[in-house]
Order: sequence, then structure tokens, then C-alpha cells
Amino acid sequence: MHTFPTLPAIRAARYRLGDRVETTSVRRLRDHALDPRLPTGSALWLKEELFQRTGSFKPRGALTVMMSLTPEQLARGVTGVSAGNHAISLAYSARELGSTAKVVMPRTANPYRIAMCTELGAEVVLVETVHEAFETARAIERDEGRTFVHPYEGPLTALGTATVGLEFIEQTRANGVELDAVVVAAGGGGLTGGVACAVKLLAPAAQLFVVEPEGADTMHRSFAAGTPQGIDKVRTIADSLGAPRCEPYSFALNQAYVDDVVLVSDDAIRDAMRLLYRSAKLVTEPAGAASLAAVVGPLRDRLAGQQVGVVVCGGNVDAATYCSLLAE
Repeated sequence: MHTFPTLPAIRAARYRLGDRVETTSVRRLRDHALDPRLPTGSALWLKEELFQRTGSFKPRGALTVMMSLTPEQLARGVTGVSAGNHAISLAYSARELGSTAKVVMPRTANPYRIAMCTELGAEVVLVETVHEAFETARAIERDEGRTFVHPYEGPLTALGTATVGLEFIEQTRANGVELDAVVVAAGGGGLTGGVACAVKLLAPAAQLFVVEPEGADTMHRSFAAGTPQGIDKVRTIADSLGAPRCEPYSFALNQAYVDDVVLVSDDAIRDAMRLLYRSAKLVTEPAGAASLAAVVGPLRDRLAGQQVGVVVCGGNVDAATYCSLLAE
């Protein structure tokens, strides 16, 4: 039986994180080019986690995990697997806490993200696939005594990511708005589960929609099967959302609090990146635009007339890659 975050625990986690993470901005997005694409009569609110430390939401979970480690564990360091954002957050968290990080990344990882890891002091190990990355990280854990910090699985990770949902509801309420729906992209379910839990605890009537790329649909498959599922290969431009499998805790948390999981194509993600650039002046990685792709796509009719919250989860992309994606 899984134990899920409580509202007092989420508040305590946010207090403990302190100024090591930012309370990222929330704003209503209004633009004449975007408005015709939105659900009829809706209002769109952005939670801009791309302005978080390291450029994504990831330090919230990584720090929450690492702050629970003993001094001896911190002295031995941590390891983890990532296409970029989790690795960067581990490097940042290790530096903040006086520890070290040795991260495993697929060779296809964006060079910009690899450089960010090394700039923050992490040792980077490159392997061929995400599946191989997990095997390598577990070997590092065994051989070097480092603590493996999972990119999305576990109660402490979810407790950290739940602080995104806590802030989102409180910030929109400060603007006199009750969100009717929150849309957030999944890269394994750690962010979506934590956000969904916090949102439902604070605003039980709000709907929570999870978005995945068609080429990395582990949560969608898991909801359909009723058990955690995996995929043989990640096939999407949104590599930050490329989880090879859904894990038990994350699946259970999402199953408990998420209303539905929808899929978007890579072309829809590119279109949403262009919309965010044009209308919000935001440069996002593909994962950061996936939620908007769902709002103007498969969720458009379902969100008509509602106050809609969208988590813009990250912006770690170099200029050349970003321009090439928008040009396709």
C-alpha cells in the first residue's frame, strides 16, 4: 500500500527547499494570435517552471531526495539517469549540498545539457540507450557506494514535485482565480503525480490532465492496462519526456489523482513551441510545450469555458536545436 503526500507534508517540503528553488512566475497569457486556438471562452494560465534553477522543475525532486540523505551518503555522492534535466538538477543539488554527482546520459543527449552538467561539477558517463543508462547507474551505485536518485520514481521525488502544484493553486488564487483544470506533461510520472496530488488536495473539483508524446506513451499504456507498462524505444523530439517505463509508485499516484492521459504528436509539440515563442515570448524545449499542444489539440473541446492551468516544465535547449525544431 502506497503512502501519498499530504498537504502539510507538501508545505513543509516547500519550506525546507527554501531559496534553493524559485517560486516561479504564474501569468495569464493573452495574445490575439493565440486566442483563436484556445478552447472557446477559456483563460490560460502559465506556471513558468522553465525559469526554475537549472531551467526545469527537476531540482524540486532531486533536492527533496538528497536533503534526506545522511552526511555519510552525501559524502559518497549520488548517481542518476537522464536525457538532461534530471542530470543537471543532480549536479546543481550536489553542489548546493556539498556532495558530488556522477550522471549517466544517452549519447543522443543534447550537447548543451551535457555541458551544463559538467559546468555544475558533475561527472558525465555517456552510453548508447536509456535502458543501458539505468544499468550503468545501478553499477555505479553498487561499485562506488553512491546513492541512486531516480529521475521520477518515489515518494520524496513526488513530494518535491508536488510543490509545483501547491504554488500554482496558491498563485492563481492570489489573482482571484480558481483553476478548473491543470495540464502537465509526463516524463515518467514524477511531476504529474506530484502536481496532481497537490492540486486535488487543494482544489478537489479541478481536473488534472496528463500529456505524453505519441512516441513515449508509458503512462498512457499503463492507464489502459491498469498496471505499469514500458516501451522498447523512445521515439519523440521531447527527449525530456522519454521515460522507458512507468514505475509502481508514480503509476499509483497518477492513477489516484489524474483524470485522463492524452497523447500529442511531435508536429503538435513543434506548433506549440512556435505558439509559446510568438505569444508568450518563451523559448521552451519540446517537453515544455507539450501541455499547450494538448490544450489547443485533443483537450480543446473539453476545456471550453474553463480556467486552464498549464505547467511549462522546462527550457533547456540550445539555440541551434531550437531553431532547427521550429523550422521542421
